[in-house]
Amino acid sequence: MRSAHFISFSLFFQVSGALYRQWIPDTNFNNATNWDKGRIPCENDRVQFLRDQSVSVLVQSPLNLMEMYMPLDGEIILSHGAGFAASDGQSESGCKRGEDITFKDPNQYKWYDPKYWHTALSMSDLENEKYLFTLDEEGVPCQYDDVIFRPGTSFRVDLDSDIQIINVKTISIMNRKFASNDEFAEHQWSNTGKLQFQGNGSIAVTNTKCEDKSGCECGNFDNHRRICSNLQQGSENHFPGLLCTSPLKPQGHCSKVCGAIIYLEYGPQFDLESYRAQLGFSFLGLKYEGVQMSVTKVYKKQSSKKIIPTDAVPRIQIVLIDEVKSAPGTLAAELAEEIMEDITSRGDTFGIINAELRKSSNSEDQFGGNMNAGKIVGIVAGAFIAALLIGNLIYLIASGRIRAKISSAVIKFRKYNQFENEEAADQGFRNVVYGSSVHLSPDSNDLYSGENTITIVTGQSGTNFANPLFEQDFNEESC
Repeated sequence: MRSAHFISFSLFFQVSGALYRQWIPDTNFNNATNWDKGRIPCENDRVQFLRDQSVSVLVQSPLNLMEMYMPLDGEIILSHGAGFAASDGQSESGCKRGEDITFKDPNQYKWYDPKYWHTALSMSDLENEKYLFTLDEEGVPCQYDDVIFRPGTSFRVDLDSDIQIINVKTISIMNRKFASNDEFAEHQWSNTGKLQFQGNGSIAVTNTKCEDKSGCECGNFDNHRRICSNLQQGSENHFPGLLCTSPLKPQGHCSKVCGAIIYLEYGPQFDLESYRAQLGFSFLGLKYEGVQMSVTKVYKKQSSKKIIPTDAVPRIQIVLIDEVKSAPGTLAAELAEEIMEDITSRGDTFGIINAELRKSSNSEDQFGGNMNAGKIVGIVAGAFIAALLIGNLIYLIASGRIRAKISSAVIKFRKYNQFENEEAADQGFRNVVYGSSVHLSPDSNDLYSGENTITIVTGQSGTNFANPLFEQDFNEESC
C-alpha cells in the first residue's frame, strides 16, 4: 500500500486554439458507482476485487472491513487520514447483514469514448461546469489539447487505438502537469502508470500548439469508427430516433442530426477563435440559448470524381442542433438564417469568402409550413383547372378555330435562345455578378444529406449585369 497526501490546486492559463479535456470516471474506493451493489462497502461486507483485475484505487477516508480480497496486480493509494481497520462485527447504521460486494471492472473505460470526457475553453470553465458541445470525433482529446485527470482521483483508461501514438499538448495527473514527453514516458512506464493506462496505444506529450489561426485538424479521423463503436456500447440515448424528414450528417459525427450546417470558405485573414467568439456573443443569447453550436475546421477525406477534386480546400463547419426535441431543427434553422444574413452583410470583414447553408426539414415543411387538408385540396383543384384550360386552348389553336399571330421578334428570340441553350449544355451558366461558387456533391462522403440549400458568394458591389438577350448593358443610365 502507498500513502499519499493530495493537495488540490487549479491551473489558470489559456492557449490559443487549445481546448481543455477532463477525464470523468474514477476508480476511487469511496465512489459508490464502482461497486456492483451501488454503494460503498459496509463493515460486515466481504469486499472482493477480481483476481485478474489490474487497478489503482484511491481510498479517501478510514474504513472498517471484515474481509477484503485483493487483486493480483494492483495498488491502493491512501489519501491523508485514510486507512483500513478490522471490523468488530457490529453492524453500522444502514448496513444490516454482511454480503459479498465486488469492485466493477475498470477496463470498461475507453480513451476514445466521448461519454467519459468533458470539454471546455478554460480551466475556470471546467470548474464552473461550462462545457462545450462537441461533435463525436472531437469529443475526445485532440492533438493540441490539454488533458486533465482530476486531482484526488484514481483512474484506469484503455488506450486501444487504430494509430500507435496518441498526441496531446500536455497531460496533468495527480497534481502533476507533464509538458515533456520524456517525463511523461517515465511516468507511463512506472508501476502506477501501467495500472492507469492499458491498451495498444501510447500517449505522446508534444507541448505544441496550433499555429494556424484558421484552426487545425483534430487528428481523430483515423479512430472515427472506434469512437462510434464505443458510443453505441451502453449508450441507448445517444442515437435517438430523429423526428425530421431529412436529417443531416456532419463530418466528424457518428449519427445524423436535425438542425442546420453552414460550410465556410475563408481567406488568409480568417481567425477561427475570434469568429467562434463572435458567433457566441452575437447570436447565442436568450432567444437561442437552447441551440447547441459546434465550430470546427474539417477536411475532405474522400474525393468525388463528379465535382470535388482530390485537393479540395479545408472548410469551417458550423453545426447547429436544437436541444428541444419537440421541434427538431426549428430554432437551429432560424439561427442559421440569421448567421447567413450576417455573413451577407459583413462576412468579408471576418475573411469569409463563401458560405453554404444546409437545413434539415420537418414533415410539415414539405407542404410549405402548417398547411391543412383544405388548402392542399384547393391547390390540387386549382392546378387541375389550369391544366384543363391550357389544354383546351392548345386544342383550339391546333384545330384552327383560333389563330395566333407570332411576331418576327419572337421567332428571332426563339432561334437565339436555342443557340444559347446548346452552348449552355456544354459550358454551364456563369453568374457575372458573383463569380463561380463551389457546389458540393450531395452524396460525397455522406456529408450533405438534407434539403433547403442556400449558397452565398461574396462579390464586389457596383458591377453591371449584362443580359445576354440584349445588346446593351443594364445600368442606371439606360433606365
